[in-house]
Amino acid sequence: MPTIGFVISDKENERRRAILPAALKSVRNPHLVMVEQGYGEVLNISDQAYLDAGATIATRVECLGQDVVCDPKIGDAAFLDQMSERQTIFGWVHAERNPELTTLLLQRGLTALAWEDMYQNGRHVFWRNNELAGEAAVLHALTLFGKLPYTSKVAVIGRGNTGRGAFRILTSLGAEVTVYNRRTEKLLRQEIGQYDIIVNSVFWDMTRKDYLISREDLARMKKPSMIVDVSCDYDGAIESSHPTTFEEPVYMDSGVLHYAVDHTPSIFSFSVSSILSKIVAQYIDPITEGRMHEHPVLKNAVIIEKGRILDKKTIRYQKRDRLE
Repeated sequence: MPTIGFVISDKENERRRAILPAALKSVRNPHLVMVEQGYGEVLNISDQAYLDAGATIATRVECLGQDVVCDPKIGDAAFLDQMSERQTIFGWVHAERNPELTTLLLQRGLTALAWEDMYQNGRHVFWRNNELAGEAAVLHALTLFGKLPYTSKVAVIGRGNTGRGAFRILTSLGAEVTVYNRRTEKLLRQEIGQYDIIVNSVFWDMTRKDYLISREDLARMKKPSMIVDVSCDYDGAIESSHPTTFEEPVYMDSGVLHYAVDHTPSIFSFSVSSILSKIVAQYIDPITEGRMHEHPVLKNAVIIEKGRILDKKTIRYQKRDRLE
């Protein structure tokens, strides 16, 4: 039966943990779960707690040798080039937005089971994490901007889970919020000068050659003002945006402060780990029992299998990258 290893993320200040001992109690096959030594320390959870729940505690090297390796930010992992073709990665991959990563996965002959493509009855199973991304980004960014929300006029771009989280926090703190979607892009650009803060939560179509907000648009924004880019892709919706870190979360471009930390749920590490853990635990048995390709949620999340792309959007973006 396949085994699954949970490793501590390579991502800077990534405090999310994909499995907690409490959730393992609902798993039929905890003995097939291997957890890296010190996995729960950041949450004040001991190795013994995992042992008591039936898992095995092992070194990082041993965990990386399991059939399936789980890391929430596995698309940013530094260990992928050490893995072999028999193995599967399990976490947020976003291969279609990272041609170099996709090429590496293909070269290594890996299978990728992508969290971003796990849907149940049309709803993303990790929807609450996405809401929390919007909530956490806004709370953190406000402290760096130095402006109280109830004195701010804010534009939120996107009506999905991330945008809903941002909207919830902003309105609860008294901000005046206007929500825009894809149909009102032109209106946003016309009204962009009204806002103290713009929050982007749109998952951008990387085949587009234009921008939702260009550098020319920045010149028409208030000074001071701030862009909170929760999506924060290179060459994504906002021309001037690029991912930042918790160590250096903001930068100035054209007189506008930019916040673009790409793993904001880590701010509320225990809350988000509890959310992730309850979800991931539901899929451990189908994975370890070899039912991944039959499971209604998991089978559609296999975006790459043994070095072969199955996901249409990844194929499309790979073709675009080659043409460019």
